[in-house]
Amino acid sequence: MSTKNLLFLLCSLPTVVFAQNINSDTTNIDEVLIQENRFQIPFNQHSRNIQVLTQKDLKNLPSTSINEVLRYVSGLDIRQRGPFGTQADIGIDGGSFDQTLLLINGVKLSDPQTGHHMLNIPIPLEAIERIEILRGPASRMYGINALTGAVNIVTKKVDHNSVYAHLYAGSSFKKVEEEDKSGIYYGSGIQVGGTLNAQKHQHQLYATKEHSNGQRYNTGSNNERLHYQNNIILNQDNRIQMMAGYINNKFGANGFYAAPGDKNSEEIVETFLSSITSQHQINEKWYLSPRINYRYNEDDYRYFKDDLSKGRSQHYTHSFSGELHAYRQSKYGDLGLGVESRHESISSSNIGDHNRNNLGMFTEFRSTYFRNFIFNLGAYINYNTDYDWQVFPGLDISYLINDHWKISASSGTSQRIPTFTDLYLNQRPGNIGNPDLKSENAWQNEISTSFQKNSLTLKGGYFYRDIDNFIDWVRASTDEPFQAQNLGNNKTHGFFSNILYNHRITENKNINFNFSYTYLNPSIINDYKNTIIKYGIESLKHQAIGTISFQTGNWTFSTANRILERSSKNSYFVSDARISFQKSSYMIYTDMQNIFDAQYIEVGAVPMPSRWATLGFRYRLAVTK
Repeated sequence: MSTKNLLFLLCSLPTVVFAQNINSDTTNIDEVLIQENRFQIPFNQHSRNIQVLTQKDLKNLPSTSINEVLRYVSGLDIRQRGPFGTQADIGIDGGSFDQTLLLINGVKLSDPQTGHHMLNIPIPLEAIERIEILRGPASRMYGINALTGAVNIVTKKVDHNSVYAHLYAGSSFKKVEEEDKSGIYYGSGIQVGGTLNAQKHQHQLYATKEHSNGQRYNTGSNNERLHYQNNIILNQDNRIQMMAGYINNKFGANGFYAAPGDKNSEEIVETFLSSITSQHQINEKWYLSPRINYRYNEDDYRYFKDDLSKGRSQHYTHSFSGELHAYRQSKYGDLGLGVESRHESISSSNIGDHNRNNLGMFTEFRSTYFRNFIFNLGAYINYNTDYDWQVFPGLDISYLINDHWKISASSGTSQRIPTFTDLYLNQRPGNIGNPDLKSENAWQNEISTSFQKNSLTLKGGYFYRDIDNFIDWVRASTDEPFQAQNLGNNKTHGFFSNILYNHRITENKNINFNFSYTYLNPSIINDYKNTIIKYGIESLKHQAIGTISFQTGNWTFSTANRILERSSKNSYFVSDARISFQKSSYMIYTDMQNIFDAQYIEVGAVPMPSRWATLGFRYRLAVTK
């Protein structure tokens, strides 16, 4: 990262502002309860490196999709193959897209085919209360595949009746390439929905339709999403929540996977997910929560979209799981217990038909009994039909130095089971799987300190992670296909820091400043000399993210600035901004993304959009009975 770019970011921050209507969407981060599957821990009592995007952040960041807002979180690497949230990979602190677990209200979204489908999320930003990002091994909390971290999306609770509409459209105002006859490049979307609040039951339903002709030849998309959720109160001690979602996403995949030959390729992805969860207070000390989940994904990749007789890959995956979580409160601390069972299967044109079963057991003990100390000790015990029994322990400790300073340390382990693509893919002459792969296992130590007083919060720390049996794709020469192999050890040293300042100047004026910086130093120790490695180390080395905000009345002026440099020395600076006007029931906004027209690629051979302007209108009307 050049000194010039860093100075430019720091100097530009005072000229940008980030605002909100102070009468709504207020969030005190210290009051947020981090939702693990067994415990709900206040944010300021957590010993792990956790970040939270609040409802206020989601509303004011200059983006309209989950993929895009996650770009502004320190430590997260969102690598988009397509613009406007079409297709993207997510990694945490140098981890790959297969090493990060994504959840909705604790429901796992992992796909056994590939982590490329992790961000197939049907939920609009309007339905989200907050997004919790846990950096570091998370098997003890969430089970397998949370190797380098986890992202949990927490949806809103319904407390009133309402109807909602959101319309938006944008363009680069550049003419399309000669092969394309659709005018200028543009994108548009509409979201409609509403909530119903009754004494014993609450419901929310949202539908989204988006269309774009892309930002270059054959990158257009059509995206449809549907999300439903309810909460049924049986009595004061028992309740049931049900959730269902659907995505149908069709997009041009020019340069996504096999450039330059895939110029006329296309992909169609359909995802359906559902869950039923219940919560029961057995007595004053014991709480119980069972859950069942189902996820179906259909992936149809067409290398030649105009000739389906060749180069077509079709995959159909099913994931069904059941979980039972419990915890017991006592004066000495809280005991958490859990068990989960998961069945995964795939039917594929070039992977074959396969299935496997997984059984996991959790145990945790968390205590604040000892003065000024908070500790959490636990383990995850896992059995997989392909990988036998393994145990993943972890320990988190915090010491409260005084009312403002806290020092924390953690040591944890985690596991990632290879995907069916890693194991069985037969896509000659391009890529072939390896059924003899071992699971990836990570061990991470971390130490951090934090300071909080009035409107100022500071945090910084260091971590060291060692991934054993790290998986990548290698080949000895260009005449051979890439094959998945356990390369050896992937070691990463990392430093992170964050400064957050929120201050109310007057009754209707606020100033907010947020700056974060992450440095990663990864290396791979392996015996594969004189070979070609497909991915290697492409993680972020330097990541600086800065926002500053000022609120005055109903007006909002916002920005988000990112400086990114990868281990491959590829670096770029991207600045986005939003201006909005909000009244009690509606908001009008305009976004400008990539203000300085940076040219950059995040993954594959897909140049990301040039300067892009969007105009949007949100309307939510509270309906009285």
